[in-house]
Amino acid sequence: MQTYNAIHKIALQKRAYLCRMRKLHNDELGRKSSEEFREAEKLPLVLVLDNVRSLNNVGSVFRTADAFLLEALYLCGYTGTPPHREIQKTALGATESVRWKHFPSIRDAIDELKAEGYAVYAVEQTEKSISLEKFQPQEKTALVFGNEVEGVQQEAIDACAGSIEIPQFGTKHSFNIAVSVGIVVWEVWRKKTKF
Repeated sequence: MQTYNAIHKIALQKRAYLCRMRKLHNDELGRKSSEEFREAEKLPLVLVLDNVRSLNNVGSVFRTADAFLLEALYLCGYTGTPPHREIQKTALGATESVRWKHFPSIRDAIDELKAEGYAVYAVEQTEKSISLEKFQPQEKTALVFGNEVEGVQQEAIDACAGSIEIPQFGTKHSFNIAVSVGIVVWEVWRKKTKF
């Protein structure tokens, strides 16, 4: 068993290593221009936001869609649409790179996605939801995220192939929608790209 001094020495060595790291500047990150983004091959994943009331959440989802080179973002119901100052605050220009479309009804968006060959899943806690770590995305997948308070409408759940649930272990039963999108997209991206 290691002594306190040995553990402390290892911790100091690791801290010294961490202190030597230099933060990269934006021009060192190799990011795509908006034009390069539009021309790049996309991950065949569409995010669908249904009646998301917070424009900051909408902007955050645009930014996540940009970060993972997603196919598109569908905005439904009263979900805010660009151009809007509050969306831009968190999107930071991603509304210019990510393809998006507005639908008055969530059902219209789901029907279009199905017609285009997408397997559509709600991200919601349901009786037969699939835990995120067990979910296997199809070649073309669409994910429906619902309102911050009410979640995904039952009408949308009924139209989906299934539902995905993010495992949670604390006292709360939900995440902020922008956090949910980040968690789910990372897991789907990781599985689809074999990262």
